[in-house]
Amino acid sequence: MKKIILAMGFFLLGYLAQAAKVDTVLTRSNVMSKQIKAVVIRPDAYDGKTELPVVYLLHGYSGNYADWIKQVPAIQQMADLYQFMIVCPDGGFGSWYLDSPEDPSFQYETYVTKELIPWIDQHYKTIKNRKGRAITGLSMGGHGALYLAFRHQDLFGAAGSISGGVDIRPFPNNWDLAKRLGTYAAHPDNWEKNTVTNLLYLLEPNQLALMIDCGTEDFFYGVNLKLHQKLLKRNIPHDYIARPGAHTWTYWANSIPYQLLFMHRFFTAK
Repeated sequence: MKKIILAMGFFLLGYLAQAAKVDTVLTRSNVMSKQIKAVVIRPDAYDGKTELPVVYLLHGYSGNYADWIKQVPAIQQMADLYQFMIVCPDGGFGSWYLDSPEDPSFQYETYVTKELIPWIDQHYKTIKNRKGRAITGLSMGGHGALYLAFRHQDLFGAAGSISGGVDIRPFPNNWDLAKRLGTYAAHPDNWEKNTVTNLLYLLEPNQLALMIDCGTEDFFYGVNLKLHQKLLKRNIPHDYIARPGAHTWTYWANSIPYQLLFMHRFFTAK
């Protein structure tokens, strides 16, 4: 029996080694005049012939393109399970995935929507429309995912957020926001126009599949709860999860399977 169990273990390890493939790619941003790295996870069935859906998975403040694959390597098995690609771009140090009106070297909305996505679609066999494209992320990346999806519903059909900074206005002195937007006192309009909670006017019911998740001990819990309530008031369908947890990788590692299941259901819905 022990030999059988060991054999099965070695077989499983061999299978996983041959399963999802992880590429680290170098993309070009003309708008920022630099090269930017990204992790691309290809599921085991990727053959370069069949078009697959893509989930764009964004990192948080002070993170980088490799955060997700290093902290939660199980996302490789999730790519295999659901047979979609996962792309983890580098969002810079405190970009908030927007085009900074104050700093021309931070133009990450343009990079993701007009440079990265076309690059991925050119170099991989992907479904090249919103029905096969979703986006989610944690913290700054949660803000970025909803921000980009709300503003570019022609590109994304589903969006999620884990512990997202979905209202940046209560945090005027944090996370390089003033460097990207100017101070709130001097440039309040920049803050009002670039916070997720103020972009709900762009949404119509059932136009964008949405999932929001935040721990009850997270410093972003209050703004996520308010966003949930505003979506309810506007009759915008969405999944909302609030459970015990803080702003930690323990929480995010537990959240990402639900996010990716949500994206899978969106991709396979008839």
